[in-house]
Amino acid sequence: MSHLRLHQIQQSLNAKFYDREEEIEALLTALLSRQHILFIGPAGTGKSALSAMLGEIVEGSRFFQHLLTSFSTPEELFGVLSLKDLEQGVYKRNIEGMLPQAHFAFIDEIFKANSAILNALLTLINERVFTNNGVAIPSPLMTIVGSSNEYIEGDEGLEALFDRFLLRYEVDYIREDNLFIAMLKNEQQTEVPRLSLEELYEHQELVDTVKIPNDVYTSLSNIRKKLRDEGIRPSDRRFKQSLSLLRAKAYLDGRFQVNRSDLVLLSNVLWERAEQRDATTEIVTGVAHDTVDTFIQQIRPAFESIVLNVQNELIQKTPSSRAKLSELLLQGKSLYLEVQEKHRQAPNREELLLLKNDMHKRLMKITSDVIGF
Repeated sequence: MSHLRLHQIQQSLNAKFYDREEEIEALLTALLSRQHILFIGPAGTGKSALSAMLGEIVEGSRFFQHLLTSFSTPEELFGVLSLKDLEQGVYKRNIEGMLPQAHFAFIDEIFKANSAILNALLTLINERVFTNNGVAIPSPLMTIVGSSNEYIEGDEGLEALFDRFLLRYEVDYIREDNLFIAMLKNEQQTEVPRLSLEELYEHQELVDTVKIPNDVYTSLSNIRKKLRDEGIRPSDRRFKQSLSLLRAKAYLDGRFQVNRSDLVLLSNVLWERAEQRDATTEIVTGVAHDTVDTFIQQIRPAFESIVLNVQNELIQKTPSSRAKLSELLLQGKSLYLEVQEKHRQAPNREELLLLKNDMHKRLMKITSDVIGF
């Protein structure tokens, strides 16, 4: 299936909402990965308007939207009790058109959820199941967008709800003056292309096929170690769930393999408290854009290719093999000198030392083979 429509939707949303490129990418990533997203920020930043686009983008889907207050009751989200059933002692809600039947939802001021709402909401968000009169009813819910003007406090009992949102973004007012002025002047209505529900299902199935290479898994492990050193300990479950986001991010970019640069998305996933955001961003970005890792990933396959060509020439023994072997040896030594210099610049990187020692050992063998050819 072509990515063209997804790109058109993304571009149209970027044209419609000023200074919201990052949030739009996140929203589409959540859509493709069937994950939930939380927007935190002051009123008037376009959180509700942007979130409501989920209901417009996907034709044939059901969208539910509601603003919670401290006085909200379960009926507002899950439907009123059936009086006819209640007369028979049956505690059953009429969920028609309510949250349990929605594909997408926007819940504004979601942290106003009280204890009467919380348990049912947690189960619905996490398991996509709503229990009605003791019967577990599967929900088609893919993505809930939650919104709040402020973070939760530590003693409010909302930590589990906060944890259910894999993606978390702070949304502020338009930052750049030129974009603010452009927003004020703009009077055009931007048409946003749409997907059918069936097309979305197909995209989601393809997202599940996106490959994650070993170096990305290694980078995730490095991020975990560095976060722990800073006292930040996201759960193993959160790391596991983040793989779906990485696949969706790569797919949205038109790729069927995750790149290490996709890890930057996890800056909005792996922190637990607001005060950890900056440290998490620094660690994740550092690993995602690690120049040493990038250098090693470029050098290693190039050197392996040289070794393989040497082995082939040693087997073939053509009249030109000696000259080719000498040239390959020079290429190998040149790569070795690059690694040596990189290790001098970053002496604390053990992986560079290991690579340098391995290359030196193998170059000595190649030199011996060339001399004895």
